[in-house]
Amino acid sequence: MSDPILLQREGTVATLTFNRPEALNTLDFAMVEALVARTAEVAADDTLRVVVLRGAGKHFMAGGDIRTFAGELQHPPAERQAGFQRMVERVHAAVETLHRMAHPVVGCVHGAVAGIGFSFMNACDLVVAADNAYFTSAYRHIALTPDGGGSWTLPRIVGMRKAMEILLLSERFDAAEALRLGLVNKVVALDVLDTEVDALVRALAAAPVMAVRNARRLIRDSFAHSLSEQLQAEAISFGQCSATADFAEGIAAFVEKRPARFGKN
Repeated sequence: MSDPILLQREGTVATLTFNRPEALNTLDFAMVEALVARTAEVAADDTLRVVVLRGAGKHFMAGGDIRTFAGELQHPPAERQAGFQRMVERVHAAVETLHRMAHPVVGCVHGAVAGIGFSFMNACDLVVAADNAYFTSAYRHIALTPDGGGSWTLPRIVGMRKAMEILLLSERFDAAEALRLGLVNKVVALDVLDTEVDALVRALAAAPVMAVRNARRLIRDSFAHSLSEQLQAEAISFGQCSATADFAEGIAAFVEKRPARFGKN
């Protein structure tokens, strides 16, 4: 049996791949447990600088595995309710790890991006989409509500009114619309998707580590802070970054009119 979540390391970059291509990478119980383990593993690895999230085969992720859901219909409603709540809580352990890890997370999406796959994409910090990607929340079609933080991330990205439309109507939209809404950072031809993602990842991997990590944290924490709290957090981070060797290198490179060569601090 193949691993439902592949983990590949190349230098300071880790790639997590949803690996059920024959099932459009839909999420089943085994994938949930693998994802919890793999996200925890990369989050704990301080040698990493970037994490990439992608899907094997022709799709990113087409949501939950409906066949798995159908198998649960044999159980009475109360038992089903408890079982699905436990499953989603396990999924959420991985989602929270993606949000809280120090490393920036880059989504590489193509084909179907639906249901929990849509939520996983929205948990990423930056997203590059192939022009064949299509998106839908999908939940209403099987009488469910969002999971994976979908009701938290989506209104923060597109605003409350548009989030209501996407989640309540579950209409499908294309990559151009996802770009217009700010759900993805760039749309490229499918045949250059890997090249574009690699370029973005290399830029992040070569960047000053603390500056990138702290900026990511500042942005993610800003919604829970008052202006005064955020200003103080910025001041603390600015001071921390100024004490690094990367800061000294950045200043020297600017003065000497040469590219900066950032390294470990």
